[in-house]
Amino acid sequence: MRWTRAAGRGLLAAVVVLSGYAGFTPQPVGAADRGPLTLVTADDLTQYLKPVLDDWNADHPDQQVELVELPESADESRSQLITELRSGSSRYDVLNIDVSWTSEFAAAGWISPLERDRFALDAFLRPVVDTGTFDHRLYAVPYVTNAGLLYYRKDVLDREHERPPRTWDELARLARTVAPRHGLDGYAGQFLPYEGLTANVTEAVLSSGGSLLADEGARVTVDGHARQALEFLARGVREGWIPRAALDYKEEESRKAFQDGKLLFLRNWPYVHALAGGAGSRVADRFGTVPLPGPHGPGTSVLGGSNLAVNSRSRHRESAAKLIAYLTSEKVQRRVLTEGGLPPVRADLYTDPALVRDHPYLPTLRQSVLSAAPRTKSPRYDQVTLAVQAVTDDVLALRQTPGQAVDRLRRELEEIARRG
Repeated sequence: MRWTRAAGRGLLAAVVVLSGYAGFTPQPVGAADRGPLTLVTADDLTQYLKPVLDDWNADHPDQQVELVELPESADESRSQLITELRSGSSRYDVLNIDVSWTSEFAAAGWISPLERDRFALDAFLRPVVDTGTFDHRLYAVPYVTNAGLLYYRKDVLDREHERPPRTWDELARLARTVAPRHGLDGYAGQFLPYEGLTANVTEAVLSSGGSLLADEGARVTVDGHARQALEFLARGVREGWIPRAALDYKEEESRKAFQDGKLLFLRNWPYVHALAGGAGSRVADRFGTVPLPGPHGPGTSVLGGSNLAVNSRSRHRESAAKLIAYLTSEKVQRRVLTEGGLPPVRADLYTDPALVRDHPYLPTLRQSVLSAAPRTKSPRYDQVTLAVQAVTDDVLALRQTPGQAVDRLRRELEEIARRG
């Protein structure tokens, strides 16, 4: 998985079988010896991680780290990882996992609980720490974060003497009226039925003041706020300011549409900033970013990114905890941003003048992260996200009304919660 894009990608995967771990209680980190380690991650396309690990290996000759890269595809990467973990294998010591997997992996007994005081959690952006918890315990340490941003054509709004939208109504008005005058489509997100769609609709529900599940997935909270969120998205399709083409967009398709000068507004992750501002982009120096809008003011993004966890079967959990502390240190987190182009979890880096100069979206991203929330937590998250995608897809295709969809989603989530 490309972690710059993967914030909103989870997986359309098979149901995880938990029964194989019945009765197994992971031991806390520190209960095992030091030794060589294997860090598993999806394909490191930015190629910054190996030099970071080379520095660790130079300073820790008796705790050498081997990097194992799984396929870039989130589906394939997660499938391979789950197969390995379900077998009880100790092959991987430290796991770089999508934030949406933490609850599922913890509930399955595949990752060990961690001691909070071993990590500088107080130095992190406050909301990101919650992505690593399950059942009130820390199971993973945030490594890379992400939050959705609204990209907009600054040149177009300036010519129209308009400011970027802060509310859904402002976004709809500008997308419906201004965009056509400039030969543009109005608004797009990631609306293909995959994890990106779950992220988009969850953001809309959170922004309206609602939620989907509570109590670690045990209680369904779908209500009128979810209906309001679905009505907003359905309205965009029905009125045409969300183009039909956007129903097939993932991150990259939507990014290319904006970068090619086809959209007035785009919801996407921070990685788009560097690409849209680079050579060959038709909108370089002509766009800006603001927090996502909501019904009555700035909205709420879901948190993306990845967390570092320790395989509960690892034979070297002490060394694994030390490696995680190293990878989340200020020095390495700075390299995460400057060499990897990924949003760090350390709060002070977002106000560093030199970093802000080179990465001008950081203040907006900080604001978005601080007001963001984790995706729905559930030990059966794979089933939750499939239900959300299927229901939302029917709404966007105008096959089902938002009211019907909310009733259906509530029933499906209640059945998932009952089984969980």
